[in-house]
Amino acid sequence: MQQPSKKKRLIVLIISVIIALSASLILYFSPKDPNLNIEITELVAKYNENCPLLIQQGIRLDSVSLPKKQVVQYNLTLVNVEKQTAEIDTIKENIQQSLISTAKANPGLRTFRDNNFTLVYRYNDKKKIYLFEVTISPEQYK
Repeated sequence: MQQPSKKKRLIVLIISVIIALSASLILYFSPKDPNLNIEITELVAKYNENCPLLIQQGIRLDSVSLPKKQVVQYNLTLVNVEKQTAEIDTIKENIQQSLISTAKANPGLRTFRDNNFTLVYRYNDKKKIYLFEVTISPEQYK
């Protein structure tokens, strides 16, 4: 008789752990403010309605996405650059410094700044070949 009691306790313990884990994951991944989630989604959709868009000489914004929680990704093309002939490290370094300044001051990024989003800028060359990615964390723009 003692054996089924231990088995029952083990099953109850396993079920309790699964329920606790599920509840914590749901709370972690659910938005803290449902209105914020709607606002961010609408903002990204608005950006995408205008894409592709030449945002600066030689730089085209192709799309914007939300790949992960608290991350916005800008997909861009350097329309005058070809990977085979480009000095990618130099281009990336120059763009990175400019992006940090932009992230700090651009009013269009305020919603993302105010909500501690990580900004990811993914660059392709004119043939749509991946060049590099610049990631700016909240610590860098605050």
